[in-house]
Amino acid sequence: MRRRLKEREKHPVRPDRVYGSVTVSKLISYVTKEGKKSVAQKHVYKAFEHLKKDHEVKDPAVFLEEVIRNVAPTMEVRSRRVGGANYQVPFPVRPERQLALALRWILEGARTKKGSDFGKRLADELFAASKGEGGAMAKRENVHRMAEANKAFAHFAFSRQKKSAGR
Repeated sequence: MRRRLKEREKHPVRPDRVYGSVTVSKLISYVTKEGKKSVAQKHVYKAFEHLKKDHEVKDPAVFLEEVIRNVAPTMEVRSRRVGGANYQVPFPVRPERQLALALRWILEGARTKKGSDFGKRLADELFAASKGEGGAMAKRENVHRMAEANKAFAHFAFSRQKKSAGR
């Protein structure tokens, strides 16, 4: 049986220089490929310029927070082995994981689109997610559908007592 890991102090994330937002800084880190953070910053800021110009968004950092609240899942399924069978058990999602999943799904949706430059595709995916559409929202709905379908196994979620506890 696995032992619980010690909680370690997490490295604080610095807010980005343009918008002063930790979430924008995290988005830039997720966009970064092969250590090229300056290229990632250009892509994200270009996406924010597209949001301002094409979609009349006043503050892209606040808009990003709103989009993440839309996309972030509240429940997900995890595999639990109980009595020789594996069950997909629904669990609530921690806030840190909600942010990570939302950013990952938004970028996945933007990267799978074809056509224009990445900044434009990212802006379009963010705007689609704000309206409840796009690849990121489809992924969220799929995760929630799985959790809803396996609600019958929710009683396995927190049954971690040892069998020998009563002896």
